[in-house]
Amino acid sequence: MQQRKLGETGLSVSTLCLGTMTFGEADERSFMHGVGCDERTSHAIMSRALDAGCNFFDTADIYGQDGLSERIIGGWFKETGRRDEVVLATKFRFTMPYGKGGSRRHILRACEESLRRLRTDHIDLYQIHMQDLDTPEEETLRALDDLVRQGKVLYTGASNYTAWRLMDSAWTSRTEGLARYCALQMQYSLLERNIEWELVPACRRMGVGIIAWSPLASGFLSGKYRRDAPPPEDSRLARWRSHLAKAETERGWAVIDALHVIAAELHSTPARVALAWLLRKDCVTSVIFGARTLGQLEDNLAAAALVLDTDQLRRLDEASALPLIYPYEFNQRISGRW
Repeated sequence: MQQRKLGETGLSVSTLCLGTMTFGEADERSFMHGVGCDERTSHAIMSRALDAGCNFFDTADIYGQDGLSERIIGGWFKETGRRDEVVLATKFRFTMPYGKGGSRRHILRACEESLRRLRTDHIDLYQIHMQDLDTPEEETLRALDDLVRQGKVLYTGASNYTAWRLMDSAWTSRTEGLARYCALQMQYSLLERNIEWELVPACRRMGVGIIAWSPLASGFLSGKYRRDAPPPEDSRLARWRSHLAKAETERGWAVIDALHVIAAELHSTPARVALAWLLRKDCVTSVIFGARTLGQLEDNLAAAALVLDTDQLRRLDEASALPLIYPYEFNQRISGRW
């Protein structure tokens, strides 16, 4: 599997990143209740992914409940002894028993708890899960910088940031001499392309690598869903109807139609085509995919080798294009670009 540098760092990661949100059988307290896989399957998925060249694993303290996903990864590290082969990313920010947010107090505690659950002495990429408007960005950055200086964290990143907050963070890091975010984890797919307006240009300018999450739009782009047909009963979107409603638009179905046509041309699957489209974006360092079974894992891993030609990329771009709004439409109309 191809490796790419994470932003402007010297760290190389696989172009596909194993997302671990579905690891563990969460109870009723968790939003992942009923859609995860057991510990044994989770361990098998990690081993097979790493054997296939996928060395980048992403988790978060809130996945499962009480750090369930992190605990399962930590158990796999202990069982296999393969910690040094993995570039490990985790996140903090949302509510845990000991607090929440981007404050110094919470970050230092959250890091220690994640290290304990993961059974490791360092986190390769530590990310704030969402901007915290109640905490000054400098406070967050100084706490992360201290963790970097202590060797507990090697690189820092952000997720679900607005462009203005990301630029504020970059300026603060530069002027105050603090470790800066080298990666931005954002929702990005054929259905969700809003980050192309501001965040993609900002990341290009600052040398920040984009890590795409939900590349299959919660499974909508997996090939399971078709026009005028109910979702499969065992699918996540059958349970999360609000997510499906957002995708069930003429644009959404046009994307589905294009995926199926191109998948047939390539003797592949819609899921692989959707992942391969993202992998062709020069701003993207890695694409996070999830798997609850070894079969799903193998299907997604095959996307790394799938090549889309120029015409196929154009058709996907056109089917998924968003209508430009002001000021992008104004700039496009006047100067031919935005």
